[in-house]
Amino acid sequence: MTEHTHGRLAWPAPEELDDERRSVYDAIVGGPRAADVAASPIMAADGRLEGPFNSMLVSPAVGKALQSLGSAIRYQTQLTDRARELAILAVAAHHRSEFEWSAHERLARAAGLGDETLADVRSGRRPAHLVEAEDVIWSAVRSMLVSGDLDDDEYGRVEASIGQVAVVELIVLVGYYQTLALLLRTLRVPVPTTMKMMFSDWPETGGEE
Repeated sequence: MTEHTHGRLAWPAPEELDDERRSVYDAIVGGPRAADVAASPIMAADGRLEGPFNSMLVSPAVGKALQSLGSAIRYQTQLTDRARELAILAVAAHHRSEFEWSAHERLARAAGLGDETLADVRSGRRPAHLVEAEDVIWSAVRSMLVSGDLDDDEYGRVEASIGQVAVVELIVLVGYYQTLALLLRTLRVPVPTTMKMMFSDWPETGGEE
């Protein structure tokens, strides 16, 4: 058994994994996320998985399904790159999730979100420089985070703006990244030293709502 730990979990190197866990590992590092590794780190220099990905090895059946869902949300939805990263950062800011904010801030910048918009999202303010659909998405995500629901008017606005398919994808996105925030916090997953801490009052993975 590995002597390395990652928060509350063991932190195995790739060569320490049995076949079942190695298949989950390979799905994570060999999938489309690998193309984004420079912007959003998946693993440490020795191949150990960073962030929420290490926890996906603990229960291979659950981990494989979870990583597959995350991959679909990242790469197979109707949401634009800007809208997707805006929504992810809204979830990260709400839960004060250091890893998710740092990983996706880089991707958000690559998608065209600027300093002022990111500062607004981080503080929970409505960003001033969004196109109409993005503004509707931001409002819907905030409502889901705060109340756990969308009322009929809110649902109608976001459905009219982006369509039913994208609304369902957005709802799943919010739930998925809330799951990751809970994993990161509860398992005390450390933030890689290469990442800048953004929520200093919670020095590891996030704070209370």
